[in-house]
This record gives sequence, structure tokens and C-alpha cells, in this order.
Amino acid sequence: MCARDNDASASAGQQLPAEDLVEAAGTALRMLTDPTRLRIVWLLRETEMDVAGLATATGAARPAVSQHLAKLRLAGLVRTRREGRRAVYTARGGHVQRLIEEVLSAAEHHLTGAPDHD
Repeated sequence: MCARDNDASASAGQQLPAEDLVEAAGTALRMLTDPTRLRIVWLLRETEMDVAGLATATGAARPAVSQHLAKLRLAGLVRTRREGRRAVYTARGGHVQRLIEEVLSAAEHHLTGAPDHD
């Protein structure tokens, strides 16, 4: 297939997403390439946890967990709320929860050879 064919099929089918949208999605996905961050968001998809709880659950040092959480917040993947001096974190909405579940499900299918499904 030549470049001309790619141009024709893109214009005949659907338009590419806006550049800023693609950049934001790319940033979010890059944040999830780190296994510790992926574990953190997995834990936060259904519950709230603080840094100490996340450090214990992931086996990572508290300062490392804090740094990961800061990056995940900037990427819009987690949100925080205060309980006095303590900050509690949770995954930011259903889209993030489903993204984490789907990517881990896809990885499981790949590793086990399970058939793909829709």
C-alpha cells in the first residue's frame, strides 16, 4: 500500500483525533508503561488509598510512590482529596478504570494464548 492509498482511506473513513487529544492520550499511556504506576492505578480503580497503603501494597518505597502519584495526577489518571493532613488517592473515573482493566486483560490473553474477544 502506498502513501496515497493511506491518505485516501483516512479521508474516506474517519478523521484523525485532534493533535492535543492525541498528545494527552499519549502522555497518559506513557505514564502507564511503568509497572509500579500500573500497579498503583490498578489498586486505585475501586478504592481510595493513601501513600503508605500504596507503598505497602506495591512493595515500593514511600518517596517513590509519592513521585509516581504526582506524575499520575499530572497526566489526569488519579485524583486526590484531603482528609486532614492525609491525602487519599483514587483512579480518575470509569474511563481510567476500564483502561487499566482492558490493558491487563489484553496482556493476560497475550500471555496465556486465550482468544481475543470484543
